[in-house]
Amino acid sequence: MNNFKISILMELYGAGEKGLSIKQLSDRLGVNKKGAKKLENALTEMKAHGDIAYKKGSCWIRHPEFYFKAEVSRVSPKSGFIRSLDEAPTEYFVRGRDLMGAIPGDVVLARKTAEAEDGRSAEAMVMAVLEMNDSLLTGVIVAEGNKLMVLPDKLCNEPLVIAKVSKPAVMHVGDKVVFSIKKRGERHMDHTVNIVEVFGSCDSAKAGADAYMLSNGLHTEFPDNVLLEAAKLDPDEIDGNEVLRRLDLRGEPIFTIDGADTKDIDDAVSIAKTDRCYKLGVHIADVSHYVTKGSALDEEAFYRGTSIYYADRVVPMLPRELSNGICSLNPQVDRLAFSCLMEVSFEGKLLSYRFEKSVIRSRVKGVYSEVNKIIDGTADEEIKAKYARVIDRIPIMQELAEILERNRVNRGAPEIDTSETKIITDENGVCIDVKPRTTGVAEGIIEEFMLMANNAAASLAMKEKIPFVYRVHEAPPAEKLTQLNETLTALGVNPEGIGERSSAADLAKILRENKDNDKAMVINRIVLRTMMKAKYSEEPLGHYGLVMPEYAHFTSPIRRYADLSIHRILTDYVYALNHEKLCKKYAAFAVSAALQASNTELSAVRCERECENLYMAEYMKNHVGEEFDGMISGVSAGGVYVVLPNTVEGMVSVAALPMGEYEVQHGVILTGASDGSVYTVGDKVRVKCVSVNVNGGFIDFEFVGKGSSGKQPE
Repeated sequence: MNNFKISILMELYGAGEKGLSIKQLSDRLGVNKKGAKKLENALTEMKAHGDIAYKKGSCWIRHPEFYFKAEVSRVSPKSGFIRSLDEAPTEYFVRGRDLMGAIPGDVVLARKTAEAEDGRSAEAMVMAVLEMNDSLLTGVIVAEGNKLMVLPDKLCNEPLVIAKVSKPAVMHVGDKVVFSIKKRGERHMDHTVNIVEVFGSCDSAKAGADAYMLSNGLHTEFPDNVLLEAAKLDPDEIDGNEVLRRLDLRGEPIFTIDGADTKDIDDAVSIAKTDRCYKLGVHIADVSHYVTKGSALDEEAFYRGTSIYYADRVVPMLPRELSNGICSLNPQVDRLAFSCLMEVSFEGKLLSYRFEKSVIRSRVKGVYSEVNKIIDGTADEEIKAKYARVIDRIPIMQELAEILERNRVNRGAPEIDTSETKIITDENGVCIDVKPRTTGVAEGIIEEFMLMANNAAASLAMKEKIPFVYRVHEAPPAEKLTQLNETLTALGVNPEGIGERSSAADLAKILRENKDNDKAMVINRIVLRTMMKAKYSEEPLGHYGLVMPEYAHFTSPIRRYADLSIHRILTDYVYALNHEKLCKKYAAFAVSAALQASNTELSAVRCERECENLYMAEYMKNHVGEEFDGMISGVSAGGVYVVLPNTVEGMVSVAALPMGEYEVQHGVILTGASDGSVYTVGDKVRVKCVSVNVNGGFIDFEFVGKGSSGKQPE
């Protein structure tokens, strides 16, 4: 549809059911007598195409209630999805030929063509692209004769003509690139493009990850003005005058516990046991002292929203001068902190809490693995010497954490065991191993203490009725809980207690009773998918998964803007800004900070997942032809997903299964094979890796039988 027809359609769309007379339409379009024939021809063509009704000097849109504005959310070579821009957004499936060349981020005028039914999305077709988005896309350089073109990763299956290379670079066939669209066509294959950047071979996970970051607007480098502000901060010395106005805790046995490679240390702890309670201190880097409202540092941190972690890479929210320097609670140096000082009963009840701007001096840079050895009695003399100044506190920490964990279980909080992945790379950033990420007692201790501080921060905000950014987790909708009941039944698991109004305790019971089930991993996954995604909100909606009515994120301001936001609010509260001024200053800020934190978290999670897939594929590239034991982790109309013990997941395509008319039942069973084979989530299987596509992050398996013994990737 050309621009003139789009203009006609928009005018008629705005006019509603009554439509417009030809004169009214001509006036609105600025059509003179010479253009009358052009308008008449356009209306005739649009009528023939079924877009409009046109007779007796008037025209109108057929069924205007079917038309709506939407944003293109994602596109693949054969289809796409758009999301309506109304108060209750609906997602629509669009066939590739009906996308009008639209790309993700475009705002379009669409027409509904089919209602949602039987679990299928509603369908629509794009009538016109109203606002063209200038987003970047990824692809691979291919040769067409003696000419280089770019084959998009997701846009279409046809290579696109390259008009220009923005940065002079030598391109080779197989290079991963990021491109922009220079000139639009009405079909994706008709676009011409500019190459923005070349990243090297598409068989490199690092190249793919770098391209993903750029194409999704995830900054890997900081702007010059941000770096200039960061450079003005002394990485070692803190302001002496600021120290004088703070609670001095440098004499307390405070220390940090993190992973061995952690450089952005934002939390430290202290603990003591008296004859009436535990005195627990959670001391958090006072990032808000350095990242002030309206500064370049603050604007960039708001834009990023969170640090991103994948493979061997960290894309920090703050420049390293802050994240690894003046804000990091490094040992044996003075640091500004925001301390949550709590008294906890011997039953684990929070008796009192207060928040103080403080100055601390960490005794030891603790490491989880070392503290775990102290706890289990295997620490050598070197480790004992390192922790000498705080080693007497570790048994007290373990004692309190066990009480808090027991309380959490008694509240009915589900203990979901998710298999996280550890990607190991060599000095060139190439993936050489994939392992499950393991945790021990020390990790659990710190998690419990952070939960306490986060709970205290939210409790204060709710009690004082001040603007805040809460971490919220809403209850699953009734239909999801009903579906969980059906899914568990299909897997042969007793779904007792699971129904439309199930509590978190009911989900916890299912997980607890199936902890030793062979299908425990997939049951955990299914329960997790049943639950809503946690997000941030200016409203205290409670946390379903933790079974807490009050919860926020206070403990990681180096890595999360949500935490930095509430530090800023709590700073003014601690310094006694009156309630009215506090509300006026932060009401709108809390809303925008919560929305941005939620959006950037989703973006970061997608990035980490996509990049992880690239690195897994890169690793499996060296294991094509080998056989492994695994477990069916999912089924779809396209095939069967299989996960290996090292967390690598691949797919057995229906093309590699026996002939048949396949159908997914209850989301966990694939039936319809001509030989009677049934594929059920949780089944143990043996597979062979037959192909790998690093560029797409795809791993293809074939079944070679069923069994529980065999070789895993080394």
